[in-house]
Amino acid sequence: MQSNTSHISIVLCRPQFAGNVGAVARCGKNMGIDRLVVVGNPNLDPDEMYRRATHVAAGVIDGIRHVDNLEAALADFQYVVGTTARLGNARGPVVSPREMAEKVAAISQENRIALLFGPEDAGLTNDELRFCHLAVNIPTAEFKSLNLSHAVMILCYEIFAYRSSGEGRFVSKLASSRELEGMYGQVASLLMKIGFLNSQNPEYWMMHIRRLLSRTGLYSKEVKIVRGICRQMDWFLANGVKEDKKA
Repeated sequence: MQSNTSHISIVLCRPQFAGNVGAVARCGKNMGIDRLVVVGNPNLDPDEMYRRATHVAAGVIDGIRHVDNLEAALADFQYVVGTTARLGNARGPVVSPREMAEKVAAISQENRIALLFGPEDAGLTNDELRFCHLAVNIPTAEFKSLNLSHAVMILCYEIFAYRSSGEGRFVSKLASSRELEGMYGQVASLLMKIGFLNSQNPEYWMMHIRRLLSRTGLYSKEVKIVRGICRQMDWFLANGVKEDKKA
């Protein structure tokens, strides 16, 4: 089994240079991924993008989807792969590009996948990485900084080149990012009410809750169940339960 690249998009968050966007389009086209989303920075020079993309990937530039904010850009994806050069507890556990390709091969059969890259100078913030189901780190020698298009090419190549030894296991359609974010907002609100989350830093524990639930691969129906539980608990907190007079 190999990845279904027609279900995979490259998402560039706040790219700084038009030439890099063009080079990314060319890299994606080389590896069979021709969907490109650009978040923020709507003033990139189109001529420079086309020049760096070359005529082969001009169609990718033509089809760029421009979105103002990251949450909206990722809303319809079922699985988001984020990239990070920096490591640490706040960034979460990371996998190699090859390990990522193995997961993507199964998930991409029935799900839309976003490969998310941050701006050239700083990469993705911790807040932006919270949207991701999986974080990828590209191993390097002493110099960790990679050109944006080089990072894109490495991930796209691993996805293109990966072939499992057998048919593998397909992953059925998962809940979308929009559904998950709605659920996480509801969970956070409830946990604040019962005092589980520290009001000064609620995202610390929510980060761990997100990681836990991301590993399970929630379906739409399961998200609805979690949200239903939250609504019922909210009702209970607001109304309580009348004492049973027969008790």
